Amino acid sequence: MQTIIFTSKQLATMLKARRKALRLTQKEVAALVGLLPKTVSSLETDPDRCSVESLRMLLSALKLELTLSPEDEGASAVREAEW
Repeated sequence: MQTIIFTSKQLATMLKARRKALRLTQKEVAALVGLLPKTVSSLETDPDRCSVESLRMLLSALKLELTLSPEDEGASAVREAEW
């Protein structure tokens, strides 16, 4: 299932939901890829303050991939309404 993320809050919610769906603690996820548990916590609450490398490592631990694609014109109008 693909999820389109527009805001950092949506990203944080998605990361936390995925970890919980895998039934993993922040400490367990952190240990899988060499992050500190506080980094996982930060990514799940305020990802704007974390590095891209930390995000990449967490995505790997959660078996998620990052995909970039051109913005759909129709989706752009919906996103503008969200802001």
